[in-house]
Amino acid sequence: MRNETIVERTADRELVVRRTFNGPAHIVFDAWTKPELLKRWWAPKSFGVSLFECESDLRVGGTYRYAFGRDPRNPEVFSGRYIEVRSPSRLVLTQVYERMRDAGEAVVTATFEESEGRTLLTLHQLFPSKEALEGALASGMEHGMRVTLDQLDELVASNRQNVNATLQRPTAG
Repeated sequence: MRNETIVERTADRELVVRRTFNGPAHIVFDAWTKPELLKRWWAPKSFGVSLFECESDLRVGGTYRYAFGRDPRNPEVFSGRYIEVRSPSRLVLTQVYERMRDAGEAVVTATFEESEGRTLLTLHQLFPSKEALEGALASGMEHGMRVTLDQLDELVASNRQNVNATLQRPTAG
């Protein structure tokens, strides 16, 4: 079953994104927070883009930095700090697009709601201004987000299969 990404502008400064994944919340949360997994889905590969650097200190007050693009010598960079970390259900962080640092920081609240082995991810993105949100939308962010969430869907499905295979493997004894 193909999962749909729903993107809705709910206020002048707020964007809400919803997507269901066919896997448990802990797998989706790990994919969202562990650098080795983020590198596999976070940048839209079909655009020729890669995540070159992914640093994360996943704790309240910890920071992260994602450098991505087509050319590692001229990367696009998002960075910020973690405000709240409740694995595997909630993550709140600030986000700055470093090329436009003067636009201010957005606050992103990600919730991971599991039901019957599936996880609804809801992203509430509160931008520092109406203009910052409009600039993000004009940059093609929505299309890029849809592509990366499709990539995350594939990763969650493959990790779920790996977890299921591990659980079904007979134990030595």
